[in-house]
Amino acid sequence: MTKAVTKTTAASLLIYSAAGVELRAQALQRARTRLRALGFEAVLDPSTKLRHQRFAGRDDERLATLHRVADAAPPVALACRGGYGMTRLLDAIDWKRIARSVDKGTRWVGFSDLTALQMGLLAHTGASSWAGPMACDDFGRADAEGGVEAVTRDCFVEAMSGVLHAVGFRTEPGFDGLRAKGVLWGGNLAMLCSLLGTRHFPRVKGGILFVEDVNEHPYRVERSLLQLHQAGVLADQKAVLLGAFTDYKRSPLDRGYTLKTAIACLRATTRTPLLTGLPFGHVPVKASFPLGVRVQLLVDGRDVLIGW
Repeated sequence: MTKAVTKTTAASLLIYSAAGVELRAQALQRARTRLRALGFEAVLDPSTKLRHQRFAGRDDERLATLHRVADAAPPVALACRGGYGMTRLLDAIDWKRIARSVDKGTRWVGFSDLTALQMGLLAHTGASSWAGPMACDDFGRADAEGGVEAVTRDCFVEAMSGVLHAVGFRTEPGFDGLRAKGVLWGGNLAMLCSLLGTRHFPRVKGGILFVEDVNEHPYRVERSLLQLHQAGVLADQKAVLLGAFTDYKRSPLDRGYTLKTAIACLRATTRTPLLTGLPFGHVPVKASFPLGVRVQLLVDGRDVLIGW
């Protein structure tokens, strides 16, 4: 990942909302201002003002938002936030319409609830998308809360400019020499499990799966990964990359049970390598990388490189 900002040429970046309601008006304005300062021609889609219960508009409005953004085919379609709501739309989305925007050059970027859109797109059309930051969550963060994280910002700028071809991170010992090639896919663990058994779940074999989650205790992370294992998904992968699992509450019943011991249990259950340390999730530092494309995974000592 980079350590210096590369200014982009003027490009259209459309900020839209099609999942949870976005109430952070000041954060939204900060995000647009900061993205423009980075060289993006950032525009706010009307959907950022829609409100219905906990959603960014009624279901029909949010579906129309996705199709409108797809038809506009901006170079970058950046989600405001995740939350919940994309699952309601999956059966009605015109996936070919979304895929046509990708063919025209649109990079759909996001994480969390957007996993449902990204994986549905992969399952139905094979089209790619991007795991990466979101407008308010990352570019709209107030300075008092840390502002925009530098690595997140720089990685996003280079990824959207088309000059980023690899990301790296450090993992635990024990995987030196691992080499693998396959389709990179995945996202939020809870969302992936919610898709399992549906027509919206990608049937990826020989791939490289990544997962992350928030507000999920380690036993729930373990349970979800065991579900993927018992469904045969983990065995079909060449490697699994574990991002951040944050903001859960410990229980007095844990008695030494931690995320580390949960991962140890899973490693004893599957032969598929489980690598920790991927800089991605509900955390300030997150990489940007493509989903649904073939990548190469290299491990040298504790250094991991994913190239595409």
